[in-house]
Order: sequence, then C-alpha cells, then structure tokens
Amino acid sequence: MPQKSKPNDEYKAFLASLKTGEIGRLYIFHGEERYLLRHSLLKLRELLCPDGINGFNYNRYEGKALTVDKLDDAIDTLPNFAQRTLIEIHDFDIFKCSDTDKKRLGQIFAQLPEYVCVIFIYDVVIYKPDRRVKLNAEILKHADVIEFSVQEHGPLIKWISKHFADAGKRISSADAGYLALITGGYMSALLGEIEKTAAFSRGEVVTRSDIDAVVTPVLDAVVYKMTDAIAKREHISAMKIMDELLRMKEAPHRLLFSISLTMRQIMAARVCIENNRDAKALMKMCGLRYDFQARALMDTARKMNLKDCREAVLSCSKTAFDLNSTTEQEACLTELILKLALA
Repeated sequence: MPQKSKPNDEYKAFLASLKTGEIGRLYIFHGEERYLLRHSLLKLRELLCPDGINGFNYNRYEGKALTVDKLDDAIDTLPNFAQRTLIEIHDFDIFKCSDTDKKRLGQIFAQLPEYVCVIFIYDVVIYKPDRRVKLNAEILKHADVIEFSVQEHGPLIKWISKHFADAGKRISSADAGYLALITGGYMSALLGEIEKTAAFSRGEVVTRSDIDAVVTPVLDAVVYKMTDAIAKREHISAMKIMDELLRMKEAPHRLLFSISLTMRQIMAARVCIENNRDAKALMKMCGLRYDFQARALMDTARKMNLKDCREAVLSCSKTAFDLNSTTEQEACLTELILKLALA
C-alpha cells in the first residue's frame, strides 16, 4: 500500500468535512463496515436534503436501471429551493462500463457543477477497480474514495462502551473487547447484541457471563474456544464444542478451514514468542484486525511449544486431504480434535 495515507485517513477526512459542511462533489463509498457507510449516507442526506428523501433534491438510482444519459440529466437538474442536489447510485460498477461510457463519465466528473453531490455506493457489487487502466484512473482522480473498514481496537471499544452507556449500563474495556471478538467486530452485528445484553443484564455493569448468556458467537470465535481447550489439554470441553458445531450442521470443510486457520495463527504466535516479538508483530504477520485477537492467540500459544504447534498444523493438513476422500467427514473431524487434544 502506498505510504501517502493510512487505511482510514480518507474516512477521517470525510468525517471532518461533515462537521465543517465542506461536502465534495463526487464520492465512491465501499467497505465491509456497512453500519458506518449507512450512517454516513444519513448524515449527507440530513445536510444536503432538508426536505428528506421525498424532497425534490434527493435522487436515488439502482445500478441496473442507470444509464450515463440518465445520470447526465440528473446532474444537469438544478436544485429546487436548496443549495445542492444529492444523487445516490447503488451498485453501478463504473469500472465495468464500456470504454465509450467511461470516457463520457470522465468528462462529466471533470465538470461537475458546485450544486451537485454524486455518490456511488458499492454494496452487493464489489469495489475492485483496475487502476492500471487509464480510463479507470481518469475517473478515480475526480472522486473521493471512502473505504468503510472494520474499526480499530480503540475506537471500537469506545463505541461499544458508549452504546452500553446509552442503555444505562457500563462495561469494562476487556469485556467490550471480548464482545467485539466473538461477534466478529462488525458494528451492524454489535448493535443488536449490545441491545440484547443490556436488556438481559440485571446489574449496572455488564459482565462476561451476561455476554455468554445471550450472544451467539461467530464460527471463528467458537473455534478459537475449542483450540484454546485443546491447548489446555481439556479434550472433553473441546469435543463438546465440536459436537455442538456438528449438531448445528456447520459444513465440515468450513469447520476444518477455521480450525486450520486458528492453528496456523497459534503457531505464528508461538514463533513470535520464541523470537521475543509482541502482539503487534503477530497482527502484522497474520493480518489481524484487533490487538485483543492477537493477545488471545498469544495467551493460547504460551500453553503450547513450537513442536506441538507444527504437528497440529500438519495434522490439519492431513485431515484436509482425508476429508476429500471419505464419506465419514464428521468422524474425520472428531478424530482430528481428539488427536490434537490428546497430543
């Protein structure tokens, strides 16, 4: 990645522009964190369309129904009793247009009037421009590209704590991190889980037992609990978790992928420990989102030696081969967990 900016620099600059009211003319919105994307759209609508989405100055187009001619006509339409018009375009892949349309779009974007704000939102369609293509690069130079990525540890913990506070509850940073970990860290999912947990908790402070009682963890979080039980040689606990996953009809190949990934991450954590490297080094090595993920993996890795980690990864690889050549896939996975737990 170029050194000119960090992953969230564009998003931070966009937030600053919302506060000052200095809204640009052309945006491209994309990214995993749909909550932030939707929240930003709502803010723009509030600022630019005081009459709401039913007013004359709000225009929304779906990708399949949009043509360059329609877009050009919408841009040429002057605002009605307002300073600007807002044009939202959902799932129109600019970069898969014909070269002729791309040239026209480049010309249109180069001359956008001050009264318009055009936003291309990539939701179902994946944002993946080939910047080596000259016409794509010409389009991108006119746009503010905002990636709504999963939030970093500090801002996410503050956000979780704030939402619990809004519900009249307090939560420790450690337990907020735990909640983020077992839900995958996406704000959209976290909102519902915060609401459930706050309603369930009887005390002023939300505890980890409150979280475990009502929150359904994502698969990777469940697998991490299982591998941690394996590291502790708690084979009964590990087998119970595997049995529960199989009863939930999780696909064996998906389970094995998650187990294998976690085992490789634990081995990477063990390598870091052997070389006096910290959690930040592990995050970089494995592409982890949160430092509490890395710390949890480091804690598990301390319960295993490097030889055990390597053998666990090799056992997962062998099971992957076996899984493709047997009809007894559940038995194959059960055998793997027993082997890892009893090693």
